[in-house]
Amino acid sequence: MSIRKLAGQTAVYGLSSIVARMLNYMLTPYLTRVLSTGEYGVITDLYALIPFAMVVLTMGLESGYFRFAGKAADGREKDRVFSTAWAAVAGMALLFLGLAFLFLGDIARVTGYGDHPSWIMMTAGIVALDAFMAVPYARLREQGRAKAYVVVRCASVVLTIIFCVLFYSGFPAMGLYEAGFGPGYYLAANLIVSFLTVFMLLPTMRGVKFSPDRRVLGAMLLYSLPLLLGGIAGTANEFIDRQMIKYLMPADISIQALGVYGAVVKIGVILLLFTQMYRLAAEPFFLADFKKDDFVRTNAEAMKYFIIVSVGIFLGITLFTDLFELLIGPDFREGIYILPVVLLGNILSGVVLNLSFWYKQMGRTGFALLVTGTGLVFTVAFNILLVPALGIYGAALARLVCEVAMVAVSYALNRRYCPTPYDLRRIGIYLAAGAAFYGMGLSTAGLPLVLKYLLNLAFLCLYAVLFLRLEHIDPRRLVRKR
Repeated sequence: MSIRKLAGQTAVYGLSSIVARMLNYMLTPYLTRVLSTGEYGVITDLYALIPFAMVVLTMGLESGYFRFAGKAADGREKDRVFSTAWAAVAGMALLFLGLAFLFLGDIARVTGYGDHPSWIMMTAGIVALDAFMAVPYARLREQGRAKAYVVVRCASVVLTIIFCVLFYSGFPAMGLYEAGFGPGYYLAANLIVSFLTVFMLLPTMRGVKFSPDRRVLGAMLLYSLPLLLGGIAGTANEFIDRQMIKYLMPADISIQALGVYGAVVKIGVILLLFTQMYRLAAEPFFLADFKKDDFVRTNAEAMKYFIIVSVGIFLGITLFTDLFELLIGPDFREGIYILPVVLLGNILSGVVLNLSFWYKQMGRTGFALLVTGTGLVFTVAFNILLVPALGIYGAALARLVCEVAMVAVSYALNRRYCPTPYDLRRIGIYLAAGAAFYGMGLSTAGLPLVLKYLLNLAFLCLYAVLFLRLEHIDPRRLVRKR
């Protein structure tokens, strides 16, 4: 177990994530040009509800599966762990779908979509199918079957793009497009693709004996329950800002503001892409059977490099914001000023992820609820305080405050229960350098475009040079080794 192995796994999963997300990013410029801010706001609103439902339905059993599969004595026991987790999540998904159908009218009215109950039913279908696939996806990661993972993920994204273009460009040309159903076509595209993805994923499960074990399920739920509760709070921290914008801003502009906010946050997801690819590799890596000394050393090193790369991505986006804003339609660019705050929140979200591995690895998952519960208190309080006065900027600030609070609590717990030798001095240097280069980038705003880009590129290169010098990395030696 070493940082090089983790880096290699991150690169493998990163390839799939980058390809899938880059393909998915093709939809953002497209959708923000074929949909109004209000229609995109509906999509942002409904897709902010999906993660809440997913956390409940999966019950923390993805992490539970990694933990118990990593400690399994042989392949047969691993299969039993898998089939147990999969059966539990699949059962919850079916129950959820049935309840959504029975109470469809009430749910549609409560969420403000009483005139479009089909949107709610399609959203419920997407949730149920995605939950059904969650544990099989986790199994591919646990087994290191990156090729199958990449193929399924990328195929599903390509299909989503095809169906979206068909519905939003093909249907109008054929006279089949209904303007009042606008956001519903995006939901329909995702529902169809989720259904097809199930069939793409099932062959990767060939040979698995479906033999759930109640004893194993009980042990997994005991481990995963705190993660479930913490996951609900954590998801609320990440997505409740959308609901706050919807309900705390004036009704006549809230859904349009939500559309603008959702589009700008999409640009910020570029940084979350790195966090996601890192998580896909790091979660099974750090939850495997580790010696404590090896774990704390590797986790400390991983934290440093995570922050190095995250700050570099932050600079790459903020120094060239006027290029990245072209990813969204002209009507959505009025909110681009919140992007630096969104990116800072995303960096801290990754820091919280790194600070969670020690208590997951030690089985002390109850700390997850303490960390995310603290964040939830801060995010609700600051959204209520800031959104009515500052609008979408207030929502972005509230998310940042929430992440700061969770980092503080996570670090305090780490120092008490599992002291990890994080290189705070070196991390501080990189953060300070990032802040300095960002500030210098702001000073170039009034310069001619070519000169501005050259200077900002120079700042980004200087950061890279700083990293290579401090970490004693010789690029020429790396090239020769290849």
